[in-house]
Amino acid sequence: MQGTVTAVSSNSEYSFTKPNRDGITLLAGLGVEGDVHAGVTVKHRSRVAQDPTQPNLRQVHLIHEELFAEVAEEGFKVSPGQLGENITTSGIDLLGLPVGTVLHIGEEATVEVTGLRNPCLQIDAFQIGLLKQVVGRDESGNVVRKAGIMGIVLRGGEIRPGDTIRAELPAEPHRPLDRV
Repeated sequence: MQGTVTAVSSNSEYSFTKPNRDGITLLAGLGVEGDVHAGVTVKHRSRVAQDPTQPNLRQVHLIHEELFAEVAEEGFKVSPGQLGENITTSGIDLLGLPVGTVLHIGEEATVEVTGLRNPCLQIDAFQIGLLKQVVGRDESGNVVRKAGIMGIVLRGGEIRPGDTIRAELPAEPHRPLDRV
């Protein structure tokens, strides 16, 4: 499985959206250099409130650009970085990857997939009704989360738009993604 980085984003301050950058640097065991969510322990406010000593399994947020086209069909306009992701991708089925997949991004960086982003009500503050588009239910009533995946940085490196992403699946049996 292979795809492409279409945009990279980071923000040193807490805000829902993240400005696009020419490039970002991933730091092993921490996340995106200079990003408010980088660190060994949790940085997302809701997680810090629960237990600030939890390991940060959400160091890097990746989202598939194809989602933007999907929500546009329902009247929503979303661009890279606006849902808080660090890396926007195209051509790779992020949501179909199993836990433990290693993503080789650019020339050096590797990110281990830890799970699905669990979108919060801030999405509706960004655009009313958007949360319902990125979290729904399948025919069996199971919750379906489409707002991207989370990962931890195994090996650091520079990431730029146009870089290749290659997925290395873990040994079987594969565990499907769940929220982290």
